[in-house]
Amino acid sequence: MKAYLILEDGTVFTGSSIGSDREVISEIVFNTSMTGYLEVLTDPSYAGQAVVMTYPLIGNYGICPEDMESSAPWPEGYIVRELSQIPSNFRSQDTIQHFLKQYDIPGICGIDTRALTKRLREKGTMNGMITTKPYEDLSEPIARMKSYRVTGVVERTSTRERYVLPGPGKQVALLDLGAKRNIARALNERGCQVTVYPAATSAEEILSAAPDGIMLSNGPGDPAENTKIIQEIHKLYQSQIPIFAICLGHQLMALATGASTYKLKYGHRGGNHPVKDLETGRVYISSQNHGYAVDMSSLDPKVAVPAFVNVNDGTNEGLSYTGKKIFTVQFHPEACPGPRDSGYLFDRFMKMMEVNP
Repeated sequence: MKAYLILEDGTVFTGSSIGSDREVISEIVFNTSMTGYLEVLTDPSYAGQAVVMTYPLIGNYGICPEDMESSAPWPEGYIVRELSQIPSNFRSQDTIQHFLKQYDIPGICGIDTRALTKRLREKGTMNGMITTKPYEDLSEPIARMKSYRVTGVVERTSTRERYVLPGPGKQVALLDLGAKRNIARALNERGCQVTVYPAATSAEEILSAAPDGIMLSNGPGDPAENTKIIQEIHKLYQSQIPIFAICLGHQLMALATGASTYKLKYGHRGGNHPVKDLETGRVYISSQNHGYAVDMSSLDPKVAVPAFVNVNDGTNEGLSYTGKKIFTVQFHPEACPGPRDSGYLFDRFMKMMEVNP
């Protein structure tokens, strides 16, 4: 069946429908990872977005459920150049085609994803529509696309109930803002008992449990939208408990302490982004998935100082908070997909908790 990807600037790409054939409008973003398409599909940070995979062949190793980063996929749509019809992998339990249909996710294959990605890089992230309906007049769908906004996605992706992942060591409170499973897994592997809290949990509830450390997770959407969560994170900041934050958690901590964020032209999404540790001068290759960044001109150096910087464009990739046992990073040290170069940051968090009074 023919399918169409229509961008809000009027550009139309024609390909074949994959997954659900329902019509969807979303923000169109691209990911440059060469592997890990299932982890990308199940990353809650993609809620409200359709993902373009720049690597040309997708689906060749099938669906391996143990690789999923959440219980279900989150993108509104999926866009690929070529979809493998026959996966080859002893771990595979399903095809990506069936997986997309099972979860009612529309997609399109057979389009020039290189041309699409170049357009998004040149013009910036745009809204778009995936549809099987041929529109002769684009004015009506373009009007709908231009009015689309990604909203309410943190609440939608966060856990509904508090739950505990047992461990014999330190007690860590993980605020689930749309968390990938490997964050809790990385802590569990280091012996931590992880208590996962819904995004709307009050600071008082978390602090009353007297955790040894607090983890703020990744998540989707515009960080500035989460005003109530930001207020609660400010209370966590005022405590003396060590805090480690990733991606959206990094942005929300910055907002909670007086800084501001801004939307990047086309974001950072992929497993090949170099970041420099400003303390050691060492460069790490990182996994990233974000469309916003902390505005360094708004940062009070008495509150926090830069800890990491993006080697490609100079944007902030991490902060160290002055006089506090708090550090935050924009990238994903838990990887999945992506390199594990920066996994040592979890060990840094463990050391920070060891000296917590």
